Amino acid sequence: MSAPLVTKLTLEYDGRDFAGWARQPGRRTVQEELERALAVVLRRPPDGVALTVAGRTDAGVHAWAQVASYEGPPAPARGLNALLPDDVAVLASEAAAPGFSARHDATSRAYCYRVLVRGERGVFERGRALWWPHPLDRAALDACAGALVGTHDFTAFTPTETEHVRFERDVRHAAWRGEPDGAVLEFWIEADAFMRNMNRVLVGTMLEVAGGRRAVEDFVALLDGVPRARAGKTAPPEGLYLAGVGYDGRSALAGRLAAGAPTTIRGRCGSS
Repeated sequence: MSAPLVTKLTLEYDGRDFAGWARQPGRRTVQEELERALAVVLRRPPDGVALTVAGRTDAGVHAWAQVASYEGPPAPARGLNALLPDDVAVLASEAAAPGFSARHDATSRAYCYRVLVRGERGVFERGRALWWPHPLDRAALDACAGALVGTHDFTAFTPTETEHVRFERDVRHAAWRGEPDGAVLEFWIEADAFMRNMNRVLVGTMLEVAGGRRAVEDFVALLDGVPRARAGKTAPPEGLYLAGVGYDGRSALAGRLAAGAPTTIRGRCGSS
C-alpha cells in the first residue's frame, strides 16, 4: 500500500487580528482560516483537513514564511488565496515526500524582531514593530546577540508554568541589524527550536541591557538555566515575525540576510 500524498504549504500572515496560529473556540486563528479554505478547494467536509505547522505563533505575531503540511494533493495557491482573507496568503503549495511533517521534519526555525528606535511613534510601523523612544547602546545589543550563539539553557526566557521538559536550545545565528534609514533595528535568530515567549523575553532583556538597566555580563549569566524571574520583561508580540523554517540541515535564513550584513553564525547555518 502506497503512502498517502502530503502537501507542503508556505504562507505569510499579518498577525494583528489573529489570536495566534492554533484553533481556539470562539476566536479567529490562522489555522482555522486556512483549513476552511482548504476544505472548500479540496471538496472535503469543513473539518476534513488537519494541518501540521512548523511553529505555533502567538496572538499578534506575524509570519513571512510559515510552513504547514497536510495529507492530500496540493491545492492551487491562487485558489486558496481567492478564499482567504487579506491578512493571510499562501505563497507556495507543493507536493512533499511521503510522510513529510512541517513540524517534526524541521531542523531549524528563524525569527526576526523589529524595533522602531526614534523619539516619535511611527504610523506605518504600528502593529508591526515595537516603538522604542529611549536611548539605546547598539554595542551592548551586539554583545548580547553574540553570547547567544551555541547551546544554552533558556529556562530564564520562558514562562515558569510550561509544558517544556527540555530547556536547552542550539542557537545557530543571532545578530542585530539596522535598516538603511537607521530607524528600525532587527534582531535575527535561528535555532533548532524555540520555547514559548523565548524570543520576546530575549528581546525585552537585551533592551534592558541596551538601556543601561543591566550589564552584558548579567545577560550572559541568564544562559545557565536560572529562574524566569531573573530575566527581563516580555517584549510585545507585534514586533515578532516567523522568518523561515529550515529542513535537512539547511538554514532557515538562506537568502534572507543581505550579503555582507553583520552576523554571528555557527554550525550548518553558515555553510548552507
